[in-house]
Amino acid sequence: MEVEQWAGLGSALASFMLLGAMVRQYFPYQLQYYLTVYTHKLFSYFYPYIQLTIPEYSGGGMARSDAYAAVESYLADSPSVLRRARRLRADVGRGSKKLLITVDEDEEVADELAGGARVWWLSSRELPASQTITWNAAQATRRYYQLSFHRRHRELVVGSYLPRVVEEGRAAAIKNRQRRLFTNGDGWNDDGLAWSHVPFEHPSTFETLAMDPVKKQEIVDDLTHFRDGKEYYAQIGKAWKRGYLLHGPPGTGKSSMIAAMANLLDYDVYDLELTTVEDNTELRRLFIETTSKSIIVIEDIDCSLDLTGKRSKRGKKDSAEVESEDKKNAPPPPEKDEKEEDSKVTLSGLLNFIDGLWSACGGERIIVFTTNHVEKIDPALIRRGRMDKHIEMSYCGFEAFKVLAKNYLRIYGHRRFDEVRRLLEEVRMSPADVAENLMPKSAGEGADACLERLIEDKKKSKSLFYSSLFRQQLQQLHGDEKDEAAAAAAAAAASATVAASSEDETVESN
Repeated sequence: MEVEQWAGLGSALASFMLLGAMVRQYFPYQLQYYLTVYTHKLFSYFYPYIQLTIPEYSGGGMARSDAYAAVESYLADSPSVLRRARRLRADVGRGSKKLLITVDEDEEVADELAGGARVWWLSSRELPASQTITWNAAQATRRYYQLSFHRRHRELVVGSYLPRVVEEGRAAAIKNRQRRLFTNGDGWNDDGLAWSHVPFEHPSTFETLAMDPVKKQEIVDDLTHFRDGKEYYAQIGKAWKRGYLLHGPPGTGKSSMIAAMANLLDYDVYDLELTTVEDNTELRRLFIETTSKSIIVIEDIDCSLDLTGKRSKRGKKDSAEVESEDKKNAPPPPEKDEKEEDSKVTLSGLLNFIDGLWSACGGERIIVFTTNHVEKIDPALIRRGRMDKHIEMSYCGFEAFKVLAKNYLRIYGHRRFDEVRRLLEEVRMSPADVAENLMPKSAGEGADACLERLIEDKKKSKSLFYSSLFRQQLQQLHGDEKDEAAAAAAAAAASATVAASSEDETVESN
């Protein structure tokens, strides 16, 4: 009896296959289309499941669907889903820094919803109708995800499950992505974009940053509060962005601070070169192409463009009267690049870039300005609300020195630390200079030799400082800037002072 039933079922399947072949061969395409549509409608009355398709490319363009990428990342980041799959596919995802393991094609896996409901994901593809070469990715092999679920769970899937899949998928993609350092070149790159990029792999962190620990923790707390403040910024009606002004002498760690901020927040970095931007329109276009979770940096803002001069319209004659004698006698500066001279970026355009209507596009962005001369920047550019937090990157103090000693020499204390403390209080030295002296120059060089080199360098700086100070005093007394005898006396006095100081320090250290 069972053999006869199976034989009847096989006969019926063979008849359906023969009928389908006859329809495809002898029926016109339009009639085949209508037969397919009405057949699906007929089956829908008896079939209780709904299929939802998410194509890789949508709209006939070459841009990959964000929904498809989010589903792919969600499935790859869900161990409970991957555990049910028998066939997996491994590849380095687009813009990813790690191997992406996800569901292979034509593999169906189940996922559990709240309340015990279940859905099924199918990864599949549709081959092109004709074997033709095309430059349009959407017309080539069409990959897609198909989600199947019972019709009674429709509201649950559409209302809560799918938004959760997209949100968690995007978060997983951001977590696994290769962070990048962008720069705007002179024109557009090969992909038709204004930004070019390389992998961002700077090792600086707040643990290695040479800065006072209290001030460092204050900055970390401020950055963390910003990163977690999406709902707060929406509540107060303010764009989710924040501005930081880093100012201080050269070599005080402004660039390292930016890298530490990016590593802490896991953000991309956009290094904006204003001198290559033609006008305000291009500046706005550059901003639109930046992504969320990014830091937009304009280094040496006081040197990028003469924004202050364009606003106050100072004349060349007034500027010439203020120039010093050294500046007048200096060799002529190199000719400016034609692109820089033709730049029409204005202060108004830059202000709109920072906090105008366009600054609210995207969200979760940090804008950083750096400068060695904060007094040269137009106050309107760095007021609170634009540059929300001003961070002074000062000369190396003793707490910053201890961080550098730990980083470079792996020591937390030494008998000569007190001597270094006194010298740092007397003579200013940038963290970059201190770090260069602490870096071992050979494999056998230890902490004693590096600290000795640092102390000697500080003493030389101290000698130069006193020599300059005595020279200024003698110039004021005698009124003769070219008095060689006065200069020699100043140098001798300085040397004697430093020698006496060195002897006292040596006695105390012993």
